[in-house]
Amino acid sequence: MKILVFLLIVKMVLSLVFIPQPYSFDLSGNVTVEGRYFFYEPLFAEQERHDISLSIEPEFYHELDAGSSFTFTPFIRTDYADSERSHFDIRELNYLWVNDIWEMRLGISKVFWGVTEFLHLVDIINQTDFVEYIDGEDKLGQPMIHVSIPREWGVVDFFILPYFRERTFPGEKGRFRSLLAVDTDRAVYESADEENHIDFALRYSHTVGDWDFGMYHFNGTGREPAFLTGVDSDGRPVIRPFYELIDQTGLDLQTVQGNWLLKLESIYRSGQGESFYAAVGGFEYSFVNIALSGIDLGLIGEWAYDDRGKEATTGFNNDIMIGTRLEINDASSTEVLAGFNEDLENSDRIFFLESSRRLRDNLKIVVDAYFVIDSSEDSTIYSFRDDDNMKVELSWYF
Repeated sequence: MKILVFLLIVKMVLSLVFIPQPYSFDLSGNVTVEGRYFFYEPLFAEQERHDISLSIEPEFYHELDAGSSFTFTPFIRTDYADSERSHFDIRELNYLWVNDIWEMRLGISKVFWGVTEFLHLVDIINQTDFVEYIDGEDKLGQPMIHVSIPREWGVVDFFILPYFRERTFPGEKGRFRSLLAVDTDRAVYESADEENHIDFALRYSHTVGDWDFGMYHFNGTGREPAFLTGVDSDGRPVIRPFYELIDQTGLDLQTVQGNWLLKLESIYRSGQGESFYAAVGGFEYSFVNIALSGIDLGLIGEWAYDDRGKEATTGFNNDIMIGTRLEINDASSTEVLAGFNEDLENSDRIFFLESSRRLRDNLKIVVDAYFVIDSSEDSTIYSFRDDDNMKVELSWYF
């Protein structure tokens, strides 16, 4: 019921906005063909060794007077192998109202917080679209009322989040799935309001000299589910996501010192079992314009700690991550990021590669790779141990 009221408000505001305005949009976006090849036979009979999919993500943008604007960004993917990966989402559908004192964004939107490279502990507003890829970088659109107050002494952001988005998971035929498939139709909530529970967040951010920092408090339904065992409609064992109410306080901090970029993210959370602390921090050192070639090379090192140990829902309880970033700075914007992650508590080791290059002004290729070098039977990645893969995306931008 609350989400219906929220959408009615959005519709009313948009109708008021567009009555006196000429109806015209700036249209941009991309169409992407994606192929994935898995190097090993699947663990489960239902899975495929190769996959192809098509995604479309247009953006309709309309600018109004005084900097206000309307944005609509739908996303759709159709996937050959996994029906759960074929899905539609509204990444953004919002109106931005700007005046001299504050800004308000009303509708569905995406908000990112974080400074570290490999793990974003403080990023909590949007839910992870986990069927997209294992790295968790893709997010679902979040209904919100977002008020931002910029001042010389910093920026204050206040969020009202009237509807909860459940995390997506691969189906029985999808790769990167657990031993038991996750039944998203049987999610469990701690709140009696379930997905209609209203969440709140308050954040303050500022820049002082070479230091950028942000701190916030979130109260509401946690985005990282715990997991319960159950049965589906056919009586087969499945995993049921359990979404608990939490309070989370977070801090992100970074500073540039010469060629060094130092980063830190930390959180304190209560409500999801015992209260706990988690942090990830590290550095990136850049070699700029190596031998006058125009090439930049960055060396990255980070350490993640979670005092829940093996109960950590992120999978990072005591991990060291190293990587390198190569930027050719050529006309094709060629970039490569390679990284290695090792869990210091067990034998988990992962290697990954992300690379991209523009083929033409409106054509781009992305090649990603993910390899589980080693894993222990009690780790969160054990069921992915044969999911080493290479993913190739060819995107046309318009």
